[in-house]
Amino acid sequence: MGVQNDPEAAVWVRQHAPQWQRLAAATAAAARRTHPSVEQALQTLAAYRTLARHLATVRSLLPGSLPAAALERTCAQLHTAVNRPARFGRAGWMRMLREDVPAAAAAVRGTALWLAMLLAVTTFAGWWLVSRHPELVSLIASPQMIDGVEHGHLWTYQILTLGPPALLSARIFSNNVMVTLGAFCFGTLFGLGAFYMIAFNGLMLGGLLAFTHQHGLGLGLLKFTLAHGPVELSVMCLAAAAGTALGEALIRPGELSRGAALRRRAAQLGPLLLACALLLLGSGLIEGSVSPRPQISIPVRLGIGLGYWTLMMAWLSGRLFPRTRRPVNG
Repeated sequence: MGVQNDPEAAVWVRQHAPQWQRLAAATAAAARRTHPSVEQALQTLAAYRTLARHLATVRSLLPGSLPAAALERTCAQLHTAVNRPARFGRAGWMRMLREDVPAAAAAVRGTALWLAMLLAVTTFAGWWLVSRHPELVSLIASPQMIDGVEHGHLWTYQILTLGPPALLSARIFSNNVMVTLGAFCFGTLFGLGAFYMIAFNGLMLGGLLAFTHQHGLGLGLLKFTLAHGPVELSVMCLAAAAGTALGEALIRPGELSRGAALRRRAAQLGPLLLACALLLLGSGLIEGSVSPRPQISIPVRLGIGLGYWTLMMAWLSGRLFPRTRRPVNG
């Protein structure tokens, strides 16, 4: 039925047409708005209620008419704007740092501890193997590194000559991220990749410590790794544990499909990977500006390394960003 066939409905439509135009303009503004204030949000909700009420009236008086179609289109646009998910703002970031990261770390804590034990065992095994068979060091060190150590020079303190500390830290950070992503991706191979990555790095660490110790440079290598090593090795174990958890979701999806289980576990562990990247950024800064400087004493390096590791553990356990408690009115 058209508007012209119902005089009373036509009069009602003409009376409310200017208000509908204002509501259409408010709908367009709400769709473009990214960070509305409380007042703007309340105005949008009021406009939505008014528009829905008018749409119900027009559908009753003039079903299938042009005004009804126009109001339906405007109401659908405003419905989308009202129900649009909140953007990831400051509150979202704080929630992720305060809640999501510790929850993800707690989900893989047991696996990470087992991988840390594997790292310690393989480090000892690497030390023992190279101590008994020094020629095996050629499997884990380049000829340049071996030649330098045999002539009494560590390769670690020469990295400052590669560029300024800022550029060096960026290169170290990118390399650490690649190693961590490798541990995570290999961990998805049903845990076998994580075992390989951790065992290989442990053997390499222990073998290099044994080789440098044989030439009187073991303390120098240990001194170099004190400031950044604890967090770097811990992050590697965490990333491998997260990858293993993804692999477990593929093996034992439960009542979900394998794809759904994988997506669910990936969403849970995503904040942990972001935390690993942030922690590696700090490690890269330490390794590029503190570790290569021989004038920095061992106590200072040990303090930096343990302090940074303690900060990491406080964050992953949820103690670094405690939740604010609202006062209870009694």
